[in-house]
Amino acid sequence: MRATNFLIPIAVIAAVGVLSSVFIVDEREKALVLQFGQIKSVKEDPGLAFKIPFIQEVVRYDDRIQALDTDVTEVTPSDDRRLVVDAFARYRISDVIQFREAVGVNGLRGAEDRLERILNPVIREVLGSDGVTSNTILSADRADLMARITAQARQRALPLGLEVVDVRLKQTNLPEQNLDATFARMRAEREREAADEIARGEEAAQRVRALADRTVVELTSDATREADIIRGQADAERNAIFAGAFGADPEFFEFYRSLTAYERSLKGSNSTMVLSPDSEFFNYLRSDQGARSEEGER
Repeated sequence: MRATNFLIPIAVIAAVGVLSSVFIVDEREKALVLQFGQIKSVKEDPGLAFKIPFIQEVVRYDDRIQALDTDVTEVTPSDDRRLVVDAFARYRISDVIQFREAVGVNGLRGAEDRLERILNPVIREVLGSDGVTSNTILSADRADLMARITAQARQRALPLGLEVVDVRLKQTNLPEQNLDATFARMRAEREREAADEIARGEEAAQRVRALADRTVVELTSDATREADIIRGQADAERNAIFAGAFGADPEFFEFYRSLTAYERSLKGSNSTMVLSPDSEFFNYLRSDQGARSEEGER
């Protein structure tokens, strides 16, 4: 009985020791085995791992890609138009031993503070270099600038055991005090461009109108000429018909012309003529031809 009572605590202590010597490394992390603060081993492969219980401890670090939003920083490109830049970076722990030695017990928080102190100077250095204007930063060409920032930040972050995967600009704005002046300049530029476009449009419209007017004149002239030709041919044909009719029966032609004159003179419902009986207007009716014509009509 006494032996049993003695063995139970020993078994419990042994079980606790065995359990405390075993730990699991997740596939998303890396682990360091420390003994009195010194690195004894690195566990990067997922699965079971062992340590000396009560003497060694395990420190775990996330092996996934992390994101870091940098503080807003002000840059001055080569055209002296200041910009406020808001960037973010993606990084991961590439060398866990070097990372532990660089940041100590501060972990990712301490690493991000140091990484941000690297990123902000690099951003100002690249965006403020010769040949880099505000238009370049605000255009699609800034992809090359981001690649340069990423390369320099990656090189400077190596002593921290970090790999900078990518650096991107989230926002690029003008400082508040420069907005009004910049907007005024942009408005003036757009108004000048609009005036140029209006002037070019008016010039083109005048050319089109001049061409249309010339075309109208040409078409009208051609139509008038053709109409005059047709009218002249019709008049000639009409005169030929009248001449032929007159030659065939001069007396009838004279009678027809007189009736036409009477009809035109008395045209309208309220026409009134006051003539003397011996007026020349009735010469044909008083003539022998007119009398014969009236007798023939009777």
